[in-house]
Amino acid sequence: MVRQGNIDNPPKTPLVPGFECSGIVEALGDSVKGYEIGDRVMAFVNYNAWAEVVCTPVEFVYKIPDDMSFSEAAAFPMNFVTAYMMLFEVANLREGMSVLVHSAGGGVGQAVAQLCSTVPNVTVFGTASTFKHEAIKDSVTHLFDRNADYVQEVKRISAEGVDIVLDCLCGDNTGKGLSLLKPLGTYILYGSSNMVTGETKSFFSFAKSWWQVEKVNPIKLYEENKVIAGFSLLNLLFKQGRAGLIRGVVDKLTGLYNQKKIKPVVDSLWALEEVKEAMQRIHDRGNIGKLILDVEKTPTPLWVTLGDSSNAPSS
Repeated sequence: MVRQGNIDNPPKTPLVPGFECSGIVEALGDSVKGYEIGDRVMAFVNYNAWAEVVCTPVEFVYKIPDDMSFSEAAAFPMNFVTAYMMLFEVANLREGMSVLVHSAGGGVGQAVAQLCSTVPNVTVFGTASTFKHEAIKDSVTHLFDRNADYVQEVKRISAEGVDIVLDCLCGDNTGKGLSLLKPLGTYILYGSSNMVTGETKSFFSFAKSWWQVEKVNPIKLYEENKVIAGFSLLNLLFKQGRAGLIRGVVDKLTGLYNQKKIKPVVDSLWALEEVKEAMQRIHDRGNIGKLILDVEKTPTPLWVTLGDSSNAPSS
């Protein structure tokens, strides 16, 4: 979405993308307390994370648990904080509730599934590309193909619908999600990946997706006892000054990691030079979990098989 400019106030180019990273502290500001050079840390960055060296305010930096690898740490903050905030701070997930999450094979989807498993008797409905189902079937109670009529599938299993809908797609999924909510249920929009349809930005595709968004009537929400919400972790951190709240959430999440109740799902590691291929894998929805840019990794060589030219036909 950043690459195509499908965000509010996109930064001017040239820019270095990336909002989270892990690494070793190389230098400290004069007033920084609690960290030392050589500490293993993970951090949020307001752009510029896809680099060998980054600089970020200390309030966005967290120490890595001893057993966590750097690649796991790079996959940890954005996915798990987003999932935790939506489930527990916005939607108030409790025992016996049900959750529908789109892109269940992605980083946030897998974080949602793992966090739901920490609460007794939570039913997770998920949508994902069919080829991902085998890999993620154990983390989701009921799994549907992303192109199927999941509204009917969910209602066949749970006639009343679900308590929480987590939507990263937008478009016509907004209306579908609201229709699936039980009374006192919560719909949360935390992304709009349906806006990204082609290799490059298409105004037509953007407009079509936006036009499909359900027009929300507050009176209808009141009559049906439904809650609609939005969640943007980046805005919460970098525009709305809630770094203290997020630090408390990271502490809870690292505790769950140390108890082996959650674990980041890393799809693959890529060299910085392979960023184009890594982005293509995400665009093609081929990943299960996070793709990591590893500054110590060398690009995978492209092997070419050469045939014997002696038998080649003459021109």
